[in-house]
Amino acid sequence: MLTLYGFGRVNSKVVGLTRDLRVLWTLEELGVPYRVHGLDHPAGELRSEEYQRLNPFSQVPVLEDDGFVLTETGAILLYLAEKTGRLIPADLQGRAQVTRWCFAALNTLEPPLFQIVMIDLLGAADPTGAQRRPELVQWAGRALTALEDWLRERPYLTGEAFTVADILMTTVLREVRNAGVLDGFPRVSAYRERCEARPAWRRTLEAYEQRLGAPAGSAR
Repeated sequence: MLTLYGFGRVNSKVVGLTRDLRVLWTLEELGVPYRVHGLDHPAGELRSEEYQRLNPFSQVPVLEDDGFVLTETGAILLYLAEKTGRLIPADLQGRAQVTRWCFAALNTLEPPLFQIVMIDLLGAADPTGAQRRPELVQWAGRALTALEDWLRERPYLTGEAFTVADILMTTVLREVRNAGVLDGFPRVSAYRERCEARPAWRRTLEAYEQRLGAPAGSAR
């Protein structure tokens, strides 16, 4: 059985933002059996010697598959898709396009969006945040404008089929769901809503909230 090392306890401010959600959603979409090994982040479990043997960067998530250990969400999602033959096309060029959009989500969209959400979360604890935020919003806007145009004639990133690239992109976009950054991008917002309407995502959030002991709906 697959084992996912995910969060068992986190600071309440980041509930719904943690990256284990990306793998959990994928596992639910695939319908494969798995178990979650919850880690207590505030208690320092990610810095234990045992966990650092799995991930030297002390990050979540980690996937273990019968002794095979894999880290980094993009790599994990592509591995699961390749392993099951689902959420990814069968042909080489189709798989390459999914890989392309996984990289785009993590390398093009996420850098400015993640910085924006961290500024908003830290508030006054980040003394330069208010000065840096407008420039980051502009940076994000350039990428979101391109994504808005790309989604003009496509329901999902690579066409008609929902793939692991859409899971990564949606969870990246969710980082700024309360920041007003997506307000001027109706197709991007509709795309996010379309992906989040999937039953597997709803199951993922419900189980996640229960595991963290978070109030129902707090991860949404």
